[in-house]
Amino acid sequence: MPDQTLGISNPKRISALSLTMGAVLGAIFLALTTLSCSTALSASQGPQSARSAASGAQNPNGEFPSFRAVAAKVLPVVVEINVVDIVKQPVPDVGQGWPWNFLLPQKPDQEKNGPKTQEFRQEGLGSGVIVRKSGDTVYVLTNNHVVGNASEISVVLYDKRHYRAKLVGKDPRLDLALVSFTTNDTNIPVATLGNSNNMRVGDWVLAVGNPFGFMSTVTAGIVSAIGREGVGPGNTVAQFIQTDAAINRGNSGGALVDMDGQVVGINSWIASPAGGSVGLGFAIAINDAKRAITDFIEHGAVQYGWLGVSVQDPYPALAKQLGVDQLAGSLIYHVFVNSPADKGGLKPGDFVKSINGEQIIDTNDLIRVVGDLPVGKDATFGIIRYGKPMTVTVRIALRQPDAQINKDRDLWPGITVIPLDEQIRSQLKLSSDVNGLVVADVVEGTPSAVAGIQQGDLVQAIDATPINNAIDFYRAINAAQTKFDFKLLRQGKVINIVVERGGAS
Repeated sequence: MPDQTLGISNPKRISALSLTMGAVLGAIFLALTTLSCSTALSASQGPQSARSAASGAQNPNGEFPSFRAVAAKVLPVVVEINVVDIVKQPVPDVGQGWPWNFLLPQKPDQEKNGPKTQEFRQEGLGSGVIVRKSGDTVYVLTNNHVVGNASEISVVLYDKRHYRAKLVGKDPRLDLALVSFTTNDTNIPVATLGNSNNMRVGDWVLAVGNPFGFMSTVTAGIVSAIGREGVGPGNTVAQFIQTDAAINRGNSGGALVDMDGQVVGINSWIASPAGGSVGLGFAIAINDAKRAITDFIEHGAVQYGWLGVSVQDPYPALAKQLGVDQLAGSLIYHVFVNSPADKGGLKPGDFVKSINGEQIIDTNDLIRVVGDLPVGKDATFGIIRYGKPMTVTVRIALRQPDAQINKDRDLWPGITVIPLDEQIRSQLKLSSDVNGLVVADVVEGTPSAVAGIQQGDLVQAIDATPINNAIDFYRAINAAQTKFDFKLLRQGKVINIVVERGGAS
């Protein structure tokens, strides 16, 4: 279930691979296929020469068109990132296994401490983009999956200068990380970050990075699609630019650039049946990375806005009963008790159409927009409640780490319901005169789950009020009270379960 607080699941699972390169004990290790992109700009060549070089006509010197001007700008700002991760692996121990376990039985301390382990240096390689310089400190943007949990990080510039680097901050939700190194050198080029919102399908782009360890490789292609959301490895919340420019393992963290030599994306991952490029590469839109760079430097982490709701694109029959089946937006299924949403007046069953006047397309769009909202500021939500439009103002809080959020199971109502249809009636063996809503899901650890509500239960009434449709259900559970008496039909038997809503409305 796509979820603003608990992560995003991807219903369109394909073979998505991250694109880092690793070498272990001298061998090339093919890691995840996630990639990132950066770009380098030189002051000697302007945007117009770059566009002319790629225009498709011969230049004044009679040469055939090429991307050489763009490549000359971007290559100096794309770097190679080398990492070392210290991993522990079990090692064989004489005295264990046949026949040694009979001849040399384990000592008590061996049984207690388990098998012996040994530390190994696991090396990896990726790409990065120089995005900022402040005094003697140089900042390089790359992918989170490139740096991982590395204990050592080094950066190699285009001109082969080497620097030891350190992690500034990383974020798995965006799959971005920022590393830094210090130097007295004044000739450190810095990329110009473009506006990814200006990209259109069919625009020429270059991908720059270190595929398979081949440093400073440039490939060309076009923008195949824009605004890809809810795709890729993990629960990434970024928007992606899709391109057919060749992207392979080792390109992670590299630059996707436009014909002005401006970075418009950070190469992140590819979709491939075999692990190599098949023309389906994805770059994190640079506009999603700009605020992250500042947050990494100022806070060491990305500062996300937090609303405190669980959202999802509504089940079609449920959307129809709520009167939102023809609308773009996202449905609030659960609200964290005492969260900003709860305190501000958002309720389960509210359908979010807009935030601060910006139309919400779907659940992935809502998750992204809420994450970008400034912490401590009010946001206005345009919603549909019980079939009627209204606005609610909520003060946005700082999102806590996923581990801390996931510990909080005080969600209300904690159950997802859907209307009856002929197929469900047949499965549950219900006659046509039986009404109610079916419990399709119960969130583990919530008050509803603890009270004993189960998947497949039919909600017939709440506090003696008949539940015939979705609006009846949400009106009942949103009443200003703390205890709710559910009348349920379970396997042909009527049962009553009292659920207590935690906190205060």
